[in-house]
Amino acid sequence: MLPKYEFGDEVRIIRNVRNDGTYPGVATGTLLIRRGSTGFVTNVGTFLQDQLIYSVNFLEQNKIVGFREEELISIDEPWVPSKFESREKVRSKITLTVRGEVRVTPGMEGEILKVFRDENEGVQYHVIFHDQVLQVPEASLEATRVYDDEEKSNAASH
Repeated sequence: MLPKYEFGDEVRIIRNVRNDGTYPGVATGTLLIRRGSTGFVTNVGTFLQDQLIYSVNFLEQNKIVGFREEELISIDEPWVPSKFESREKVRSKITLTVRGEVRVTPGMEGEILKVFRDENEGVQYHVIFHDQVLQVPEASLEATRVYDDEEKSNAASH
């Protein structure tokens, strides 16, 4: 099990990271690092002898957080920012139809299941609205919650 990243490598986090209770001094559920943020690998260790864990120092946030390899990409890899992330609540801005049949009306709330950053038409999402999953372009969605000041400033800086 060889590490993909070494001490000093700059990496980007590909998902929002909230405190799961293991980050001291911060309430569980609090946003620690916003997706797209970059930091430097300071240590590589193992967890349960079969997972590599990278300690990453985020200088701007003054935080060191541990990540599994699949949560990181190299700073040299392409990154397409997205407005939303998995498990975020969203609301449709438009009527969504499938073969002419209305499935979602403006204002209907859903939840992001998956983000597709590599689509030709831009970022798209699998969104579950009640009992149906639709692939929806980013421009057709809006947030359902208001972010606190810290989350807004983090989002604006990345």
